[in-house]
Amino acid sequence: MGKLDGRHALVTGGGTGIGRAIAVALMAEGARVTVTGRRAAALAGVEGALAVTMDVTDEASVLAGVAKARARHGPVQICVANAGIAEGASLAKTDAQLWRRIMATNLDGAFHTIRACVPGMEDWGRVIAVASIAGLKGLKGASAYTASKHGMIGLIRGLAADNLGRGVTFNALCPGYVDTDIVTENTARIMARTGMSQADAQGVMVGQNPHRKLIDPEEVAGAALWLCSDAARSVNGQAIQISGGEY
Repeated sequence: MGKLDGRHALVTGGGTGIGRAIAVALMAEGARVTVTGRRAAALAGVEGALAVTMDVTDEASVLAGVAKARARHGPVQICVANAGIAEGASLAKTDAQLWRRIMATNLDGAFHTIRACVPGMEDWGRVIAVASIAGLKGLKGASAYTASKHGMIGLIRGLAADNLGRGVTFNALCPGYVDTDIVTENTARIMARTGMSQADAQGVMVGQNPHRKLIDPEEVAGAALWLCSDAARSVNGQAIQISGGEY
């Protein structure tokens, strides 16, 4: 028997990268998992999970998606707010449209998802926001992204304070650069902007992790599993670094 047998977990952005790794790890421990995202094809690749097409920037879409998940698997007891985008730009190049797109996905999306899931958590629940090391420090050339991730951690800490003693915990995971499609996409952007080689462009990000290598998605998934365990029942309102060293 798995440690999470019978628990219903919902993972946004669950078709790829960190979200997929967390979904797979939760299923391995017996959880009934719903993965959500905007691309049905990516979700379909997560074998064993209920796939629900959902846009976290749209509150109505989130409410409908969570309702569909609840109808299949019952109340959500583990909510992983993972869906996000990572785009960097200087202040001069950060127009209102870019700012709103980043906030709508990263911060508003986490809010919509958590707000829809928490009412089903009675005497036990786990809420995990996948933030970033950028939620704990300033990330050069990405002030909007940095602000969105700081906001996610603030949301988690506020909700933890609101729900003390209920058996429901709220925590954030703050990885450094992880070996996902986001790194691949950002590598291409750096190459286009600077003319760097692929190796040098990726090295810009790898060099930001203190141990000078990319984080594996499974490392983040392992931290999420621990937060869902009984051993972490008193861990609440925390922003946990997974970055290869201290910042």
